[in-house]
Amino acid sequence: MVDFREYLKFLDLEPENADPMEILAVSGGERQTDSLEVFPKVERAKDGGFRCRFFLHGWRHVSSAAQARLEGLSPGQSLQVAVELNNTVTTLALLLLMPDDYQMIGWARHYLVSDLMRAIAESPTDVSANVVKVNPAPAPAKQRVLIELTGQWPDNYEPMATPEIQLLVH
Repeated sequence: MVDFREYLKFLDLEPENADPMEILAVSGGERQTDSLEVFPKVERAKDGGFRCRFFLHGWRHVSSAAQARLEGLSPGQSLQVAVELNNTVTTLALLLLMPDDYQMIGWARHYLVSDLMRAIAESPTDVSANVVKVNPAPAPAKQRVLIELTGQWPDNYEPMATPEIQLLVH
């Protein structure tokens, strides 16, 4: 059993400063019975740059050798980002790979794919991914590896402006 302070540390949040919306934004607040997902809006900076954090998705569906590599990840470690054009679930997906041998360790969250694809198409060398935090068990499986992805969007591009994404005002 994990106490609340330890849970907030899994999310890379300071227990004394985390507000409920920030906790939902990082954790996703999802349960098996949910039909919605909560996540932070990726904001476009004045210079067109962006930064988003999410937990590595689908790592339990990769090979056991790839799963074993997760234990050796450390904060600040770079990862490669690749486009998957034939994903059996979503068709288009973004893979996260180990930089030394390109072993796939998981995916970016589906709600980021279309916006990140735009950034990759316009400025592929500006998109990068890094490990922020690795949470060993007993952390929940969906919150094992926190990733930060950064990049640059083209001029006048507004992220997360599709009908599927609805703003929750706090």
